[in-house]
Order: sequence, then C-alpha cells, then structure tokens
Amino acid sequence: MRYILATLLVCLLSIPTPANARNHRLHGHHIKHHRFHHDGFARHRTIVHRARHIHSTGRPRAWCGWYARSLVGSDPGVAFNLARNWARWGRPASPGVGVMVVWSHHVGMITGRTSDGQWIVKSGNDGHSVRERPRSIAGAIAFRAG
Repeated sequence: MRYILATLLVCLLSIPTPANARNHRLHGHHIKHHRFHHDGFARHRTIVHRARHIHSTGRPRAWCGWYARSLVGSDPGVAFNLARNWARWGRPASPGVGVMVVWSHHVGMITGRTSDGQWIVKSGNDGHSVRERPRSIAGAIAFRAG
C-alpha cells in the first residue's frame, strides 16, 4: 500500500502546473538571451565588444575597418576594426592618393582619381566584397595619412 501511495504522489508532483510551465518558458528565454549576447550575435557599439565578436576567420561582421588594417604599412590593431576609429589614426590629411577616407560607418583608401574628378576608393565590405571604385567623399568625417 505504501508503494502505491508513494508512486501516486510522485506522479502527482510531476504533473506540469502553470507555474512550472512559466518557469520552463523563462528558462528557454534565458538560454536564447545568453546565446544572443555571448555567442557573437549581438551588435554592440563599443570597441571592446566589436573586437571580441568576430567570425571564426577573424573577420568581424562589419569588416571595412578590418580590411583597411591590411592597406596600411603596420597594423594599428583590432580597435581599428571599427570604421569610426580610423578618424584618429595617423595624422590629419587632405584627400589624395594613399590617404584613408573615413565616413561614420565606412573606411577606405583613396587609390586614384577619375578624369571627371571623382576619387577612387578601395575598401572592404563594399557591397559585401573588396571593391575599388569611384566614390563621393561627401559626408566623410576625416582624411588621415600614416
């Protein structure tokens, strides 16, 4: 008789209740939240987080700054994976061949000029690839030379 009562009690305690179901849903939400913030899917705006959230290839999700590091003589470091940080690299300059042009969310190197006066800029993550093309420098926040 005690065995039957004990089995019945265990069965009754294992029946899901609204409180148990809610806790299970919250646990699932916590797992999704943890993965979002700690597996590299969150888009943080700080330099430290951008430097940590990288693909297995070492290339960040927004990779124009990362590519620009390969265009200059010595690698300035992972802080320059963020395009805006190029506004502090090197020294101020005027637009010209070999000068880095910095927009608030993009960076590239000026490599030439077209016959009609447009600057040719080489940059990464331009249409999801490395491109060298005429670009307007309107809206640029800095021109920097090494």
